[in-house]
Amino acid sequence: MSRTIFVTTALPYANGSFHIGHIMEYIQADIWVRSMRMSGHTVHFVGADDAHGAPIMLKAEAEGITPDQLVERIASERPRYLNGFHIKFDHWYRTNSPENKELSQNIYKELKAAGFIETRTIEQFYDPVKGMFLPDRYIKGECPSCKAKDQYGDSCEVCSSVYSPTDLINPYSTLTNATPVMRSSEHFFFRLSDPKCVAFLKEWTNGVDRHGNPRLQSEVLGKTREWLGKGEDGESNLNDWDISRDEPYFGTPIPDAPGKYFYVWLDAPVGYLASLKSYCAVKGMDFDALMDPNGDTEQVHFIGKDIVYFHALFWPAMLKFSGRKTPDSLNVHGFITVSGEKMSKSRGTGISPLRYLEIGMDAEWMRYYIAAKLNSHVEDMDFNPDDFIARVNSDLVGKYVNIASRAASFISKHFDGQLAYVGDTAEMQQNFTDTANTIRADLERREYGRAVRQIMALADQINQAFDNAKPWLLAKGIADASAEQKAELQDICSRALAGFKALSVMLSPILPQLSQKVASELFEMDRDFVWTDAAELPTRIAAFKHLLQRVEPAKLDELLAPPEAPVVEPGGEVIADTIDIKDFGKVDLRVAKIVNCTEVEGSDKLLCLTLDLDEGRHRQIFSGIKSAYKPEDLIGKLTVVVANLAPRKMRFGVSEGMVLAASHNDSKVNNGLFILEPHSGATPGMRIS
Repeated sequence: MSRTIFVTTALPYANGSFHIGHIMEYIQADIWVRSMRMSGHTVHFVGADDAHGAPIMLKAEAEGITPDQLVERIASERPRYLNGFHIKFDHWYRTNSPENKELSQNIYKELKAAGFIETRTIEQFYDPVKGMFLPDRYIKGECPSCKAKDQYGDSCEVCSSVYSPTDLINPYSTLTNATPVMRSSEHFFFRLSDPKCVAFLKEWTNGVDRHGNPRLQSEVLGKTREWLGKGEDGESNLNDWDISRDEPYFGTPIPDAPGKYFYVWLDAPVGYLASLKSYCAVKGMDFDALMDPNGDTEQVHFIGKDIVYFHALFWPAMLKFSGRKTPDSLNVHGFITVSGEKMSKSRGTGISPLRYLEIGMDAEWMRYYIAAKLNSHVEDMDFNPDDFIARVNSDLVGKYVNIASRAASFISKHFDGQLAYVGDTAEMQQNFTDTANTIRADLERREYGRAVRQIMALADQINQAFDNAKPWLLAKGIADASAEQKAELQDICSRALAGFKALSVMLSPILPQLSQKVASELFEMDRDFVWTDAAELPTRIAAFKHLLQRVEPAKLDELLAPPEAPVVEPGGEVIADTIDIKDFGKVDLRVAKIVNCTEVEGSDKLLCLTLDLDEGRHRQIFSGIKSAYKPEDLIGKLTVVVANLAPRKMRFGVSEGMVLAASHNDSKVNNGLFILEPHSGATPGMRIS
């Protein structure tokens, strides 16, 4: 039976570029959407930029532009990422839209009419210099538990204590360094603790979708039970939700409340509906009918584990008590790590999706690797460079593409592209049907890794059968071969290519561009694959064309290499945003002596430096300065190192810091790159301040 499904991913905050975590989530959702469409279901897949909130307002102010201009600039980057990784949203919108304003305000009015909104006067920190109330992220001070300095206003990164901003010792505003003062303000609250709300959420979180599948994964359900209380009489831990912010604030105004705005987390998820409504207007569809609470449309969200609280509690409760359709399911994933380390831009342990594309790495390598590592549980996924190379080269090139490249050459050379089969093919076709159905079910359940393993198991079977048949021996004497021998050769290769086609169908949601190329160029189809194509035997192929490159280790080295000093236009680079002395004090710069320097095999950018920082041991640091220096010219020199940068595990070893260098693209000397050298008299270990 055909289904109609409304699918979203979490809305990226419009104050910065996509990172690899965004791409992982979008690929996960895109694979699911493509698989469902291959089954004949109607899927409306929409996204949007989360375009409101204090961080956007303040960043725009610092850059001397309006918040709308900042959002527009960030939004203009999105197509490069989405198109680059073959992520096919039907529509992409933003939350600072007329549709979002109307929907958010209507939901608020309906919640208020139902008795779920109340006002309270609260006290909170106010920056007297900036003239605004301070969100938690803009307040720092000493942790009230462990006394660690420079901790944020909600939790301590050192001892993990959770507290209120007013509990901080010696608090200060991160915007102006001013000491905040307490001021009173009237705020609006959504009554999440209302018994009717708690009862609904207990039912919703423990419920199943219309197909009998649990609405929430077991890990997510366990978390919601902590918040809601476990038994019928379990005491709820829910607090009412502060949904308002005072001006100045970049957001949606609260109706009939001058100077008050919705907290970004109220109107952000409404962006799902606003994007769909905008899409419906473009396509001439009836939004209200599509989202009828009693209708057949399924509502599915893909999100990260860090925003479960908002999507498993606030969002369904808002929708329920404003008379709207509630989500059918949440698909929650973990974080992505790099070689076992949590991604951090400041520590250089992330992967830039844009750099991945710019250096010419195939987007479908990443799609396949992510699929191979994902499952239906809320588990973190680790990107390991060696594993990445092995999976792509062994699975996709060595197993999958290898089938077509070997079999197609015999068919084209000896049979003019015609395929023919000897004997019964029913067993083979049934095998393809059964495997495709299993893969389809696994993808629907988001058991992507299991699906990939089964696809590659079938590829192994096809390769093994081809090897056992030894068609190259038959082909040697083909000119003098009997009709039976020629038919046998044609049958062996035809069966291999039928298997290759079946594999291509199964891989279509994961490798959409490659599978489309296979369908149109090799099998000369005028449409994309659907699931039933797996068992349809091909009768002809065109000449085989190269399908996929192997991953070269040097590409991973280039992707993961520490950033070089930025190249700037003549006249100098614009000075970065102002920081205070506390920020600067976090960077530990030390004099280091280069005791050895070698080239890194397989890398055209990196040198491996052995450094003495007077620590009683030597450090190893990889630096992208090979274009400017010969290893022997650096040995014995002094340089400057960021000593407290977290170690970064790379394919060829661990880099324990960063060597500082300066560059300017107007320089024609030394390739425009210069390491910093302390003045004569400095010694290893000296701190630079």
